Amino acid sequence: MITSLGDKFKATTEDLTTRLSELERRAARSSEDHEYVANDNHESLGHIVANDDAVRNLTSDFRGKAVVKLRGESAAITSYPATVGSNTSAGTSLVPAHRVPGIVTPYQRRMTIRDLLRTARTTSNNIEWPRETNYTNNADVVSEGAKKPYSDIEFELENAPVRTIAHMFKASRQILDDADALASYIDRRGRYGLQFKEELQLLRGDGTGQNIEGIIPQASAYETARNSTGDTPLDVLNHAISQAEESDIPITGIVLSKKMWRDMLGIKDGDERYLSGGPFGTTAAQIWDLPAIGSNAMADGEFLVGAFEDGATIFDRLEAEVLVSSENDDDFERNLFSIRAEQRLALAVFRPDSFVTGQF
Repeated sequence: MITSLGDKFKATTEDLTTRLSELERRAARSSEDHEYVANDNHESLGHIVANDDAVRNLTSDFRGKAVVKLRGESAAITSYPATVGSNTSAGTSLVPAHRVPGIVTPYQRRMTIRDLLRTARTTSNNIEWPRETNYTNNADVVSEGAKKPYSDIEFELENAPVRTIAHMFKASRQILDDADALASYIDRRGRYGLQFKEELQLLRGDGTGQNIEGIIPQASAYETARNSTGDTPLDVLNHAISQAEESDIPITGIVLSKKMWRDMLGIKDGDERYLSGGPFGTTAAQIWDLPAIGSNAMADGEFLVGAFEDGATIFDRLEAEVLVSSENDDDFERNLFSIRAEQRLALAVFRPDSFVTGQF
């Protein structure tokens, strides 16, 4: 029995030695082909295994398995980030990183002001409209045969020039060819940049130079004399709506900052109950029966109420477009593309008195 175990142990040892010798020869050929070694001590894999305590302690009485651990620099081939070459992945040269498809885009602001206004198209570069600036109404009852009184009306020709909003990108032909999604990505970001600037111009463009004259600079200032002691922001909005309604046009919306809208949702009554219905209820975005729009284009504490449907109109001369050309500047020589995003529009504020703006 002992002799049989000894023979089996000897056969197993010889087989293990043969396998280790083959591994050593492969490691030597790999070192010659790729000019690197497995560890700084220049110890072969067979030498490490043969000299490990777990192998040297094997006897004919051994039962089970022996575990040989590669320590120190011997394991660097799978963990050190610069095992091969200098241009490596952040993880390791031999284990490629998991690349998530697509490009992570900064979250895009939801544009709301254009949706509040009426839109139309134009083929001109200037919008004109006559506006009544003064009306003296002398209508009265008259006796038979008496002269009738004269009333007076004055007009002024107003205009809103078409303005251009545009920006450009540069990209190499190679990157547009090789990165399939990059062209459409630039298209989306280019259009978003136009929309972002458009919303700011529609709200607060000052009309100087090439700026659109926005609604807020033309709106009537809120009459603070309407305030009473103890008024809340909700009361201020109610006063502002009343002031705008003196234009006789139906008021159709309220615009305020998102932070202010959240502050209003948190208002409670004397019994600590939320006026909005509570944090877990479904609350329509309305104040005093009017749609309330929260926008980060509004400064905190600023509000605008008005007749958005009838008081102003956007005239689109050129809807947002994205064009690509290789013939700009020295693009042809440098194998580059110029990408241009552009739109043209005008804003006509027909009834400035139907808009009221102010601070809480």
